[in-house]
Amino acid sequence: DRDRDRPWAGILIFARLVFTIIACKMTWIGCGGEQRMGEVDYAGVTAALSPLGLIPRGGLHPAAADDLAAASVILVGNAGGAMWRQFPQQLPGPDGSRDALDKWCRATLTPLAGDLGAEILFPFDGPPYQPFITWAIRAEGLSPAPIGPLIHPEFGPWHAYRAALLFDHEIVLPAPLNDHPCTRCADKPCLTACPVSAFGVDGYDVPRCVGHLQQPAGDDCLGQGCRARRACPIGQDYLYAPAQANFHMAAFLRNY
Repeated sequence: DRDRDRPWAGILIFARLVFTIIACKMTWIGCGGEQRMGEVDYAGVTAALSPLGLIPRGGLHPAAADDLAAASVILVGNAGGAMWRQFPQQLPGPDGSRDALDKWCRATLTPLAGDLGAEILFPFDGPPYQPFITWAIRAEGLSPAPIGPLIHPEFGPWHAYRAALLFDHEIVLPAPLNDHPCTRCADKPCLTACPVSAFGVDGYDVPRCVGHLQQPAGDDCLGQGCRARRACPIGQDYLYAPAQANFHMAAFLRNY
């Protein structure tokens, strides 16, 4: 069985088991006891994602302008280090860790979406790319920080969106949070923490940031995570551990 050689196979099998036991609603039809899997709700999606260290990130009911063949869309993402503890950082293959997280998301979430009776979209598939940031703003009611990333009132900047599940039935979704902590932050330390002042009134100077990361002086940002992001007082309990931060920073440099 090839699945036994995959480092995430045990997690995926457990996730499917949790979904089968907890997430499904089963309905008996007719005298013969024929079973039909019922419609999955938001709690069912939450239970199915939990073994992977992933969480639902709100959702939306698409309008005609969205051009999505779905009645409900639930975003899938992560916050803090929960996903990192389930993700096998060193995947086999000639690419090493290049695109490893995207590959893991596709390998684990595609079959899980099938178990949930959903279609799936990924932010890295394209072009054309799906408008995940627009969906996230609609789903959770978040807004960008002065340095760019969407800020969550609990997670701060330490979160991401990994996929979207498309369902053909309407699901009751949580209301958007519509909580914007940056408006209450007078000091805005994120704008002054960057050692090379890559963030300013003109936006984000990416070449300046990359140049710093490529020098020995940039080892702190490369190994611990962006210093400007770490300066955000929101979500400190979800701060990425050094290994996780370094993984994402190295990916940023490779893709620049």
